[in-house]
Amino acid sequence: MDSSSPPRPTAATDRRGFIKQASGAVAVAMLAHPLLARADAEPSEPPPAPGMLRVTLNVNGQDRTCDLEARTTLLDTLRDHLHLPGTKKGCDHGTCGACTVHVDGQRVLSCLTLAAMAEGRKITTIEGLAAGENLHPVQQAFVDCDGFQCGFCTPGQIMSAAACLREGHARSDDEIREWMSGNLCRCAAYPNIVAAVRTARDRSA
Repeated sequence: MDSSSPPRPTAATDRRGFIKQASGAVAVAMLAHPLLARADAEPSEPPPAPGMLRVTLNVNGQDRTCDLEARTTLLDTLRDHLHLPGTKKGCDHGTCGACTVHVDGQRVLSCLTLAAMAEGRKITTIEGLAAGENLHPVQQAFVDCDGFQCGFCTPGQIMSAAACLREGHARSDDEIREWMSGNLCRCAAYPNIVAAVRTARDRSA
């Protein structure tokens, strides 16, 4: 045997070399595909049950995901699934305005809107109208002008009034009455509601 030739590797060194090479290959693969490394730590979310839709709604600046029947209204989703009871269920037929919310800044009757139709759009409810502890100008005006009695219709009145002002439909009392006519008040506090919208308009002028 030639004394200058390198020693023949033993079975032990062969196993060590194989393990090192295999470990290196696995590490490279895990770095190249980080999802594989997290597969055990983060199991994939199960699909919705048969007949259900997984809907993600942006409500008051936050994405909220829930599994719903296709026919579920935005109103029922807000109240029953997302636990935002400020939006009221009045007639449930689109005639009283108590369920008014904003979708992409526009007034919407949530009892007539399917939740799936609002996916990917920005939804604002009465809970998201204020800026932290600071009331929205319309909310403050309703307080100052006593624009509510029982309060049931008040969230919808306020949401409509805020949109009415933003749309520029509050230049006169008659115009306020016209553009707020879709919101009914069982207590007939209409004069105070008009005064509240007028006050919020004047304060923001």
